[in-house]
Amino acid sequence: MIEVRNVTKRFGSVVAVDDLSFDARPGRVTGFLGPNGSGKSTTMRCMLGLDRANAGSASFAGRSYTSIVNPLFEVGSLLDAGFVHPGRSGRNHLRWMAMSNGIAASRVDETLELVGLTDAADRRVKAYSLGMRQRLGLAGVLLGDPGTVVLDEPANGLDPEGIRWIRDVLTHLARGGRTVLVSSHLLAEIALMADDLVVIGRGRLIEQCSVDEFVDRHSTKWVRVGSPQLDAIAVAATAVGARVERVDGQVADIHGITAAAVGEIAARDAIVLHELTTRSESLEDAFLRATAGAQEFASEAPSPVASSAPLPPPIVDRPGGGGR
Repeated sequence: MIEVRNVTKRFGSVVAVDDLSFDARPGRVTGFLGPNGSGKSTTMRCMLGLDRANAGSASFAGRSYTSIVNPLFEVGSLLDAGFVHPGRSGRNHLRWMAMSNGIAASRVDETLELVGLTDAADRRVKAYSLGMRQRLGLAGVLLGDPGTVVLDEPANGLDPEGIRWIRDVLTHLARGGRTVLVSSHLLAEIALMADDLVVIGRGRLIEQCSVDEFVDRHSTKWVRVGSPQLDAIAVAATAVGARVERVDGQVADIHGITAAAVGEIAARDAIVLHELTTRSESLEDAFLRATAGAQEFASEAPSPVASSAPLPPPIVDRPGGGGR
């Protein structure tokens, strides 16, 4: 169990985290979301004692991170996959971590195999791609088989197969009873793996709830209807104040009425239905709506004229130079 209580962090006159409280429960993946500059990474650094909070506290199973003697056995964390000595091999990096926490050397090869880096284990980290460094970082997280996992953008730099793999790993860890807190901008992936959400903006809590509750609360819903008697459905639905948008000759989206109400209309008027489903916007749509007032940078959608204009020319490196 992760408990964050009234954490505040200031950098001079800037309040990066503002009286923030939330929980992450065992057996569930908690997605930690927020726009750029919302304070997610700073919060995680304060939780792990890398930054000192001005106020508040964070605990893991009732204890602060700095009070845990061998943290890799209890809390595995990865905030920056690039923060690795480039001259070490992947295997030696993990050996150093294992020795510092009293973990058997045999565990190093087990975690390298688990993350798919066995063949690259003896290569220097400076030769690793960003995706390989993310895998190495996750191997370090898993060294001590901890009960709590804290990750900041773990899918950064991974290809589609790698993204799918890390999603499966994190859901597997949670189903095994571990507490998993993961920050990510890949909202489609969060929608697939997370059970709960903690959404912040400008350092403050916007909402904490399940993914389904968040989408239900912040997204638009409608009813997709398929019928060979679509005209009859459209007339009846319009009569009760609904708005009908035709998709094709036998399919329409109906707004302002529930699927149950449409079904009752069809039963009353003996109308055949081929499809009757409730649809809603995505987690991304819900997130953008919920955080609209907390964006550090906001822009309008491009106009049709702007979107059809040619792109600016690419920056070309000057001879003997490094570009701009």
